Amino acid sequence: MTHFNENQLSEMPTRQRAQFINSLSGFKSANLVGTIDNAGQTNLAMISSVVHLGASPALMGFIVRPNTVTRHTLENIEQTNQYTINQVNSSIWQQAHQTSARYDKSQSEFSETGLSPFYIAGVSAPFVAESELKYSLELQQIIPIELNGTLFVIGKITNVICNTSVIKQDGYIDIEAIDTVAISGLDSYHQTQRLSRLSYAKPESMTQQIPLDGM
Repeated sequence: MTHFNENQLSEMPTRQRAQFINSLSGFKSANLVGTIDNAGQTNLAMISSVVHLGASPALMGFIVRPNTVTRHTLENIEQTNQYTINQVNSSIWQQAHQTSARYDKSQSEFSETGLSPFYIAGVSAPFVAESELKYSLELQQIIPIELNGTLFVIGKITNVICNTSVIKQDGYIDIEAIDTVAISGLDSYHQTQRLSRLSYAKPESMTQQIPLDGM
């Protein structure tokens, strides 16, 4: 095995270091964040940093990179306090990746990539019609991270749209059944294969496998 120390990491070429460090966290979720500004201009951005923060209240967070250039997603969220998160599946992963291109403010990633905006009552931000699992959020807090200039955006889930057939009795959502894909590094997309679900871990007994159709 190769050992990289801190000096070797800092001396890597910028793009190589970014790809290398981004690969260390393993598989990440692939999501499209849908927003709209007060003038009605829509925006769609690929985000691989979405994390669950709690179920009661239902909170999700994601990282926005340093605001050294215009961040349309962040600007729109700050204007409207609303946005959507849309899981990427195997039918749209290439279009989803294309949204990371630096389009002008006047260009909507929906029209540029061929994805379709979808709206529901009470939510101004667009969903991605082609996404099989999507939810809307209301902005709660934006936390600056001084160490690297990034921002942690926290939202409260207000609506969830998902096919009923993939929601199990205990609330588990079978995201494999809707072909959700994962990301590793900056640009590698993956389909997954479940090993199993496991029972709740207790110190007095070993966990047991749970049949997916048994829940």
